[in-house]
Amino acid sequence: MTNLNQDIKQKLTQLNVFEKLIAVNILVFIIAQVLRFVLNTASSMSWLELPSDFFTFLKQPWSIISYAFVHYDFIHMLFNMLWLYFIGRMFINLFNTKLALNVYFLGAIFGGLVFLLGYALLPDVFSAGHRLVGASGAVRALLIFMCAYMPNMDLRFFTFNIKLKHVGFAIIILDFIGLFGGNAGGNLAHFGGTILGYFYATQLTKGKDIGKGFEGVMDRFANLFKKNPSKLKTVHKNKSKVAGYTKDEFKEFNNQKQIDVILDKISKSGYESLTKEEKELLFRAGK
Repeated sequence: MTNLNQDIKQKLTQLNVFEKLIAVNILVFIIAQVLRFVLNTASSMSWLELPSDFFTFLKQPWSIISYAFVHYDFIHMLFNMLWLYFIGRMFINLFNTKLALNVYFLGAIFGGLVFLLGYALLPDVFSAGHRLVGASGAVRALLIFMCAYMPNMDLRFFTFNIKLKHVGFAIIILDFIGLFGGNAGGNLAHFGGTILGYFYATQLTKGKDIGKGFEGVMDRFANLFKKNPSKLKTVHKNKSKVAGYTKDEFKEFNNQKQIDVILDKISKSGYESLTKEEKELLFRAGK
């Protein structure tokens, strides 16, 4: 048994942050199914769900995040976790863990806020009594972040390539259509994640990490659970860093990323396929 526990702990330490989030979601899903069977109720984790009524939400404010870990339907959970796995692999290759968690949890929070706002401002459009569950808003934030940050990156889809920006456009259109269907509240949360992901990415390209404040709050919260806080050392933190880089390093990284995309485009479609802005960027890099 001791060896089994050690093996499990070792495998968990080898997981990246998104794989750990997937593991938590699966664990919560299993617990939810067991409770549904034992309690004989369809909604076995209502204390974690995000209610559409604002005053009910005030009684359980933690639900603005906890709802993103609750899934009752296997297909709903499966597709969210598949998206999270593949997008997460792309994300981790480019950015550090803290930035990944910032986008994910802020996407969940903003998705929940748009859900609450939609039901509060448009009660005649969205019927009361609904509750929000699922990681879709957080996953949307990650997806749209990547689409906005690297819009011209090619994504392999069966036998042909499709640019990330086109994937983003398609997802937004589907979510808009979904506002008029049976999962209108869920699609409100999707739009919240989309807005957060797009704004975060566009600001990051300008060297502004809008999640730094949230990151600081989460760090302070995590420190409450650390052992022997009195023995912690004071370390100078470079506040000018963006996504784990200094501003100069980030600017160089961002320029190199754009050059790589342009060179990839030339190899596939030729130099004449470049836009005027892309040619100018390549010329400046060559100098």
